[in-house]
Amino acid sequence: MKMEVHIVSREVIKPSSPEVQHKKPYKLSRLDQLTPTTYSTVIFFYRMHDVNSDDTTRTKLDRCKKSLTETLNIFYPLSGRVRGNRFIDSFNEGVPFIEAQVNCRLSDFLKHNEIESLNRFLPCQPFTKEPMDAPPILLQLTVFACGGMALAGAASHKIVDGVTSKALFSTWAAITRGDFNDIKQPDFEQASLFFPPRDSTPQSHLSLMETLWFTEGNYITRRFVFNAKAIATFKAMAIAGKPGVKTSRIQALTCFIWKSFIAASRAASDSPKPSILVEAVDLRSRTKPRMSYDSTGNAYWWATAFVNPMGAKTELPELVETLNAATALYETDYTQTLQGEDGFETMSEYCNQLEELFSLEKPDLFAFTCWSYLGFTETNFGWGEPFWVALMGKAGPAFRNLTVLIETRDGRGIEAWITLDEKRMAILERDPEFLAFASPNPRNLWDFNLCFINWSCMFTALKKRKRKRKLQTVCMLLPLYKAPHCCGNFRKQVRSQS
Repeated sequence: MKMEVHIVSREVIKPSSPEVQHKKPYKLSRLDQLTPTTYSTVIFFYRMHDVNSDDTTRTKLDRCKKSLTETLNIFYPLSGRVRGNRFIDSFNEGVPFIEAQVNCRLSDFLKHNEIESLNRFLPCQPFTKEPMDAPPILLQLTVFACGGMALAGAASHKIVDGVTSKALFSTWAAITRGDFNDIKQPDFEQASLFFPPRDSTPQSHLSLMETLWFTEGNYITRRFVFNAKAIATFKAMAIAGKPGVKTSRIQALTCFIWKSFIAASRAASDSPKPSILVEAVDLRSRTKPRMSYDSTGNAYWWATAFVNPMGAKTELPELVETLNAATALYETDYTQTLQGEDGFETMSEYCNQLEELFSLEKPDLFAFTCWSYLGFTETNFGWGEPFWVALMGKAGPAFRNLTVLIETRDGRGIEAWITLDEKRMAILERDPEFLAFASPNPRNLWDFNLCFINWSCMFTALKKRKRKRKLQTVCMLLPLYKAPHCCGNFRKQVRSQS
């Protein structure tokens, strides 16, 4: 059966407090001003968590919407609109919210294993150029036939980085489940104090950022999973024969992927181009004095590593050494040179260097960002934690080479969501060295979840039947009940239901 997603309703959710309308405008920071308006997306997949709960799907949806109005009282800038690349006002504009239904069970969707279809659960096309005054947040909640849910958020990178996005969803989830002790107040002022906005940002800088974010081409997104053993291998390879050299799991994995990209570029072109890796570095813990982790907006800048495959080694240890040097810069006084009014000169110098490099060399650019420390997999609305956090199926027609790293559900492995131009992706997907460690969109991570999802769906059906029908159905399910991968908790629930 073909999966079909039906839009049930579209509405705009606004803050419940009238006081929000009288808040002073939210100042953009200089980092916000340099960032294009485009939507970064995340999708939380929830199974039916508590089969004994009296909560209907309608009740959950209504509770979600009500708690969102309360959440927007706290995160009121995300309910407004950007004006002139300088500030946000009109906080009563609200957040577009889509409610949808899909004609299949969650387990059926996962069995098909199609990354491209993830966009059906999104409220917009991800990573596409958007107008400056586009809503900062878009939301869609899709209900599966079994009661499972996909909650998707699209956040404008103009004012929302990964930390801000996680703070929003954590607060919304805490309010929904009634855990008001788990709510932290966001800081809306620090970013613009540490990185003061400009009355006028040079057009050359804005054009450069547009170029870095958007390049015409056919971009493909794929999901590759690296288990803990593979990542440990990369780390060991990276420091082999280099006493005193240290690296993290993420840096080692990042450089392994970068090495594979360089190989794909070499295979795609007779004359390999210089290769640039830019990695997003969170500045909150690196400023002096230290910014609050609850600071909102964009509080990151790019660590930039450069290699020329024609004249430099591109083996893993050398790439790790190059990236470590780039990120280590942010552990020095360099971060302070980005701060304050004078920080504009440092950022301008960075932009000018990139402009010059792109005008002469036309290098390959690969962007990386790590979400593994954010804790998206812990976002609990009262239905349990998501069993899977996904990103997107396909970016817009003009985007860039981007890799997002996010932890697997068990916290030991890493999912790499890689967006590459079509030619390089085709080469990467056939690279034996890459595939020796990377599992392309594996289903095995979902096997346990599929089992639980199916049991949850069956329990829901049991609750709607008469007692004798319950007993009859349970008897029919005995082969599944005895399966070795079914844990004791499932069996206890079966006994309680019968």
